[in-house]
Amino acid sequence: MSEHDVSEPPTALSAPPSASPTAVHTASTVERGSFCLARCTCGWSGPARRARDRARTDAAAHAGDSGHP
Repeated sequence: MSEHDVSEPPTALSAPPSASPTAVHTASTVERGSFCLARCTCGWSGPARRARDRARTDAAAHAGDSGHP
């Protein structure tokens, strides 16, 4: 056996669970001072908004978008 022989085949790296295209997105709003922003369990964060309604709209749009990681 030479030093270049490998006894075990290389293992494939799997994607983290949050990167799964079928992952469920749970978005909510978070307040920071006079701003409100949308955040998701996948790590996504929307822009800071002064209007809470706009942050809620961002959260709903992200949660409904199946193409987002």
